[in-house]
Amino acid sequence: MTSIACITLEVADPTAAERFYADAFGLDKQVRLRGSEEPTSGFRGFTVSLVVSQPSIVNGLFGAALAAGATELKPAKKSLWGYGGVVQAPDGTIWQLASSSKKDTGPDSREIDEIVLLLGVSDMAATKRFYVDRGLKVAKSFGSKYVEFDAASSPVKLALYGRRGLAKVAGVPPEGSGAHRLTIGGDAGTFTDPDGFVWEPAA
Repeated sequence: MTSIACITLEVADPTAAERFYADAFGLDKQVRLRGSEEPTSGFRGFTVSLVVSQPSIVNGLFGAALAAGATELKPAKKSLWGYGGVVQAPDGTIWQLASSSKKDTGPDSREIDEIVLLLGVSDMAATKRFYVDRGLKVAKSFGSKYVEFDAASSPVKLALYGRRGLAKVAGVPPEGSGAHRLTIGGDAGTFTDPDGFVWEPAA
């Protein structure tokens, strides 16, 4: 089964970005960094979710991210589905911090349960078919709104969202142009998906 070992964020200042991700989220293995000056503006068409077990961990990550230089896009609060908020890293990447639980059962452990890469797509049926043809197995599917693939033992889970819907969840306008500033590292080979997201073999 196709898996994702890591994502590579293409950033203007890798040293500063490395410091941010270490301080804010404690990420080093699943998130890699690469220097890039490729033009990009507006919504880059993707977000990354850090899924945790309870609100106290969301609050801890949220506070650490802001202290490290992130911008708040949506405050951390309760919702119909749980508890969460959205921040934008100094390099421009949008991070959703979320828990399905609305109540704490213990202190903030800073433990991240899942990393989910959400790609905003223009044609859900076509992109879903594209990924199924490359060995990904659908775990959940809600028509043209959302598709989640089986992560199995994959360090990063992949999900598809309608581009406009994903931008709304992130709290930003859907318009954007230029590079995604993202490369997906997996075991499916080298290719570019219908929405321009690039895959490469994970080193």
